[in-house]
Amino acid sequence: MKLTVFVGLLIGLIGLAQGKVYSKCELFRIFKQTGLAGYHGYSAADWICLARYESNYNTAAVNDNGPSSDYGIFQINSKWWCNDGKTSGSKNACRISCQSLLNDKIYDDIECAKRVVRDPDGISAWVAWRNHCKGKDLSQFTAGC
Repeated sequence: MKLTVFVGLLIGLIGLAQGKVYSKCELFRIFKQTGLAGYHGYSAADWICLARYESNYNTAAVNDNGPSSDYGIFQINSKWWCNDGKTSGSKNACRISCQSLLNDKIYDDIECAKRVVRDPDGISAWVAWRNHCKGKDLSQFTAGC
């Protein structure tokens, strides 16, 4: 009996540490709820498109770029926005651990994304948004939501 409880607890804890792959409609609801949709003039479709091409909606996504890495659903960079403990000269402008961007709780990711778009480059700071979303019909990203 004790072993069964222990195994169940262990599985539960592992689940808490893992990321999540969101659907576009889940993100739409969260982005509306948190004020990300419309933030600094960028629509929910802009953000959903960005998340699609940065991480394929996966909160556990990590991309090692050599001197820095990108983390989470928005691929927040460790050189400028978060601290991963290994990127030399990290600015950590969001005042957040990069590791905290990898779980299924994306509210801190959203707050950091809001910080990024307040900079002069806005959402254009993300190459994926510039290459795949900018100036395009993004209605597919909110259709059916």
